Amino acid sequence: MMSWTKNAWKFPGGLSDPGENIGATAVREVFEETGVRSEFRSLLSIRQQHNHPGAFGMSDMYIICRLSPLTYDINFCTQECLRCEWLDLAELAKTNETTPITSRIARLLLRGLERGFDNIDLTMEELPAVYSGMFYQLYHRQLPPALKS
Repeated sequence: MMSWTKNAWKFPGGLSDPGENIGATAVREVFEETGVRSEFRSLLSIRQQHNHPGAFGMSDMYIICRLSPLTYDINFCTQECLRCEWLDLAELAKTNETTPITSRIARLLLRGLERGFDNIDLTMEELPAVYSGMFYQLYHRQLPPALKS
């Protein structure tokens, strides 16, 4: 699912609401921008940029997630994007109508589809925090069950 904005194809995305987990943010943003319902699968990559123009002098971190669609009909938000379409990943990886990051993520997804996502995905595991009654969400490569304890 791709959105067309500022003369380039991009993956849907946006800011987290206070207290919102990464996966919930990705699912919500995809729905708000495209009307497509989805399910969080994994974290794929993190982009970090210092002195980002829209971050008020702060560093910006953009977390790229892998989702699975639950619906396929597009009803996109005209305030967020000019067009919205399902695109072939191989074509997206080759087109000049995207950013280097979008092209790289398309190639990463293609590799996962060809060889499996076990060597690509960072999955979430909830672990007890050092603060009583609280939990961390830790994202990491999948561990064999024997190594989890």
